[in-house]
Formats: sequence, C-alpha cells, structure tokens
Amino acid sequence: MLEAIIFDMDGVLVDSEYTFLESKTQILKEAGFPMAISYQYQFMGTTFEFMWQEMKAELGLPLPVQSYIDKMNLLRKEMIAKDGVKAIKNSPSLVKRLAKSGIKLAVASSSPKIEIEQVLKALEIQQYFEVIVSAEQVEHSKPAPDVFLKAAEELGVKPENCLVFEDTKNGSLAASNAQMYVVGFENPDYPAQDLSVANFIVKQYDGLTIERLNDLFNQRKK
Repeated sequence: MLEAIIFDMDGVLVDSEYTFLESKTQILKEAGFPMAISYQYQFMGTTFEFMWQEMKAELGLPLPVQSYIDKMNLLRKEMIAKDGVKAIKNSPSLVKRLAKSGIKLAVASSSPKIEIEQVLKALEIQQYFEVIVSAEQVEHSKPAPDVFLKAAEELGVKPENCLVFEDTKNGSLAASNAQMYVVGFENPDYPAQDLSVANFIVKQYDGLTIERLNDLFNQRKK
C-alpha cells in the first residue's frame, strides 16, 4: 500500500532549474568554453560537486571545483534576489492537499540541505514535510537510489511503498532504482527530459489527489 510520497525539489516544487542552467553556462563561457545551454541538461538532478567534477574532468577546467560552485551559487543568489523564489505552478496546493490526507511526506533533493530548508520556508510548505534529505547526507548522488532510500528509512516505510515526484532523467532513475513508484513531472517550460522509466507522467498538478495517486500506485501492484 502507498505509505509515503517523496518530492524532489528543483523543478518539482520550485522553479529553479533555470538558475543552474544559466549560471553554469555563463561560467563556462567566461572560462573559454562557450557551450550551448543544452550541454547542462545531462547534469539536471545531480549534486553540485558531481556536475562540476564531471565538467572539470571533461573540459580541463583549471580552478578547484569549489571555486566554480561558489561562483555558481553567487550568480544563482543574484537571480533569486531579482526574481524571488518561484513555485512550480500549483505545487504548494498539491503539497497541502496531500498533507491534509494524512500521508507521510518527504523531500529528497540533490541540493544542499540549507538551501532545501530555505526554499520550503519561502514557499511556506516546510511544515508539511516529516523528513528532508539532501544528497549531502548519502554516499552516492542520483541516479543512485541513496537519497530516496535514506528518506524512506527516516520515514520508517518500505521503499516499495513510496511514490516519488521527479522531473529529471537522473532523478527518475534514482527513484526507480530505489524500487519506488515514479511520477514524472514533465515541465512544459523546459526541454523534455528522458522520463521513460517513470510509471506515470504528468504535466500539471491540477486534479492530482491522494485518491488518484493511490489508484495509480495500486495499478502497478496488480
């Protein structure tokens, strides 16, 4: 039976993916690597350290990884200060609706825990989540299942009784690798990600109720 629902954060609850895409593309251009913004799509859903380690190894970036992370965070902070923390349309109402049903809720994200907490507080939904897990707390980042397995463990539920909302290839693979039911969120504002491992795909949160999610979850079990 469905016991818990776990949300990714970036691109699922908060419209923040553009801050990663644009900041990293700008940094690479300034470093002499004018890559198309689509180059960054492969890193969506992974940790800051992983993405910059991969780019440093592939492109031969000269500075330490932490230098690029610090620059990225500075640029992202400037964007967020200008634009504000923007919720994915209807994500707060979905969270509140599910919380009202009594099901356990968690967030499992590749972002640093302090950033997760700041975003959830800004969206005024932090109180609805029983557990918040960052990839900082586990050994392997997405697409490894670690962050989702940690969330299930802290919730006290079996992984196979969890449903996950994810918007990226790496994230949906991680949830699938954890043996969880995967609802892929296909955000119409961004290029389509490979969500082929998802059990079900949605493009909006309107009409999603605990009854609907239970039905989807139970259909997989048959």
